[in-house]
Amino acid sequence: MDFTLSDTQKMMIETARRFVRAELQPLEQQVEDEGALAPGIARGLQSRARALGLYAVNMPAELGGGGLNTVDSMLCEEQFGHSSDILVRRAFGNVYDALLACESEQIERWLTPAIRGERTCGLAITETGAGSDAQGIRTTARKTALGWVLNGSKHFISDAQWSDFFLVSARTGEREISLFAVDKNLPGFVVGKDQQMMGLRGTPHHELFFDDVPLEPMALIGRQGEGFRLAMNMLGRVRLALIGARGIGKAAHVLEMMIGYAGDRHQFGVRIGDFQMIQQLIADSVMEINAARLMLLNTASMMDAGQDARDWISMVKVQASETLGRVVDRAVQVFGGMGFCKELAIERYYRDARVYRIFDGTSEIHRGIIARNALKRGAALFDLHR
Repeated sequence: MDFTLSDTQKMMIETARRFVRAELQPLEQQVEDEGALAPGIARGLQSRARALGLYAVNMPAELGGGGLNTVDSMLCEEQFGHSSDILVRRAFGNVYDALLACESEQIERWLTPAIRGERTCGLAITETGAGSDAQGIRTTARKTALGWVLNGSKHFISDAQWSDFFLVSARTGEREISLFAVDKNLPGFVVGKDQQMMGLRGTPHHELFFDDVPLEPMALIGRQGEGFRLAMNMLGRVRLALIGARGIGKAAHVLEMMIGYAGDRHQFGVRIGDFQMIQQLIADSVMEINAARLMLLNTASMMDAGQDARDWISMVKVQASETLGRVVDRAVQVFGGMGFCKELAIERYYRDARVYRIFDGTSEIHRGIIARNALKRGAALFDLHR
């Protein structure tokens, strides 16, 4: 496999890198201080990102998206990871792959407005008793003569305040899950409290409540009973981008700061980067980031080739999230007391990194998936020559 970057890819990466540095990173402290991003600023970021072709990069070009394949999307997503979650969401959008299952009137109602940035889509899968267990949801959609009636609740729903509609998973039978597009302004649909988090400042995580919410027949995305498959395929791509690529990008950004500080900070008459123990922290971080990046690109390449990459997505999810955690922990150690101070961004990165091992399936859940499939398939799971 040759992951040598083409001139076009290099230009794309540089465009994304410049945008993040010029437009997003200067806003990070403001978001941290205020706990929110002003709507006017958010719309400006989105407009400028769209002008550069950086909005909805995973969507087909013929529909107005970036038209990038999985490898190129992940190269961009790694650069997006160099900034805060809320700024990335506002600038580059949340346009989920499951929307590609839209047909006829659904396309103009939900898909193309999301790609154009006119309507924002939220993802509503998680429930109080069904986090990693996506099949354990209790939200139901009952079929009626007029369409469907939705009842239940969701929690930890990112961007609920900002989103115009949601992709909601619901039971349509005892062993059947379907996916629905649910507009926020429907009667019986209530956005609950914002669940304050340790990190990810500025990104709201709300509860959603559905009390006899009436849905049109066209609200069903894909076929009845197809929701779990659509959700799992969509979440695979989300894990690869949000945790894999952005986690690696965030780790790389922290490493850049660590290297800069180790080169500037002096103790005992020499720069601390000359101390072997500091060098070990840097070297371990360099190796782990590169290993995770190569695993990410290999997985993205498999997806572009039409291969089943689900096991590899789990591997990337664990490797990238835990690499990020170790790198930012080392950075705090290198920065010493200043790394523990809110005056520097390292403290914020440390808080933000912790959730990467939890959301979109905990490390323990994904390790279980990897181990079970290794026991079932043997070397075929991890030997690229088989």
